[in-house]
Amino acid sequence: MDYARAGVNVKKVRAIHNLVGRMLFAKQPSFVLPIKDHYAGLFRVGGKTLAIHCDGVGSKVLVAQQLSKYDTVGIDCVAMNVNDIICIGARPLVLVDYLALAEEDRRLVVEIMKGLRKGAQEAGCALVGGETAILPEIISGAAKPFDLAATCVGVVEGRLITGKDMKVGDVVIGLESSGLHSNGYTLARKVLEQRWWKEMLTPTRIYVKPVLEMLENCKVAGLAHITGGAFSKLARIGKHAKAGFLLDGMPQTNGVMAELEEKVGDPYEFYRTFNGGIGMCVICPKQEAEEVLSISKKYKIKAYEIGKVIRKQDVLLQKGGKRISLL
Repeated sequence: MDYARAGVNVKKVRAIHNLVGRMLFAKQPSFVLPIKDHYAGLFRVGGKTLAIHCDGVGSKVLVAQQLSKYDTVGIDCVAMNVNDIICIGARPLVLVDYLALAEEDRRLVVEIMKGLRKGAQEAGCALVGGETAILPEIISGAAKPFDLAATCVGVVEGRLITGKDMKVGDVVIGLESSGLHSNGYTLARKVLEQRWWKEMLTPTRIYVKPVLEMLENCKVAGLAHITGGAFSKLARIGKHAKAGFLLDGMPQTNGVMAELEEKVGDPYEFYRTFNGGIGMCVICPKQEAEEVLSISKKYKIKAYEIGKVIRKQDVLLQKGGKRISLL
């Protein structure tokens, strides 16, 4: 079983993204900054550079439904937005959510809102509103079916981080994930036994506070949130420096991630679908690595030097004596 046969073809999705990008950037007003294919859109208002991003929880909501536990998926929804926003160097400011339900269910809404509120507090942003839609003909298929997404706006107060300042030889520091986070669940649900589902519901780690401290105290050259497409996401920032990455220090997987690695079997498929225990990559000069690791430790997040920037525009995984392109 691979991601495409499970129902998600990443290459086809990327082709659609490219098409959408061409349509979006055909003609934009002057206050929109022309940064393409990054983790957030950018625009200027009143002399400030603002970032905006929209994301959801995906089929992780099906795990919540299966376990009848709804108070954590809101954290995932916030995390998927704010972790992307910070990759451009922006501090999250406000967030609005979109919750689609099959019927009016007060208890379900309250439980989901608990997670949204907790995630927003952890990210240091304000949850200022949103939309609740009752769509019985669209939202169906479970005892308490729903879908959840949000939009976040942040502000760039310091350097804009695009990846263009990365240099060959810079190191890639991987910040440990809290588990699967919120990606690859279409495949994970098909290959994992239900005894793993409780661990699959562990909320996505929010990296806002440590990353903002790293940006303030270190010469961070690039940031990559490891989400859909997993480590192929590094190419999103690599192209801004016309460089690539060699991942030759990936940590050993454990728990549900080790089980997934065994079930999937193919390293290419595994590291293109799942985060392999790394939820955020921080790219910096070698001499800055110690400070990045120190800040991560301060926030009780394990961190590893997992690779380096190379000249070739690719994302190469060093595994079992082989170099595997993840693009």
